[in-house]
Amino acid sequence: MSMVHVAPEAHLVLDPLTSLLAAEREDIIAYSMDPIMAQLDELDKIAEDLINSLSPDRELLNSFPGRENTSMQAGFYGNAFYGIVVGLGVAGLLLLVMSALGGI
Repeated sequence: MSMVHVAPEAHLVLDPLTSLLAAEREDIIAYSMDPIMAQLDELDKIAEDLINSLSPDRELLNSFPGRENTSMQAGFYGNAFYGIVVGLGVAGLLLLVMSALGGI
């Protein structure tokens, strides 16, 4: 919150957020909240990115544009690969058991 000195010789200040014109007093200290608000905005972006990381179709903060569905595609191909490997392993094991029992 920064104050605008309207009339320095008359000690008048204006608050731009509320449009309040008041006398400047020596016993009141006003601090600027702009750096803190900037840090809060940055933390808000990081928190939003954390929430977006839970959904596979959302864009992440530090990713390149157009990579919204990368996690979904990687999950599909990874699960398909492991499904095929496990399926072939079970089929091979079944074939070995059937050949050992003399079923083939």
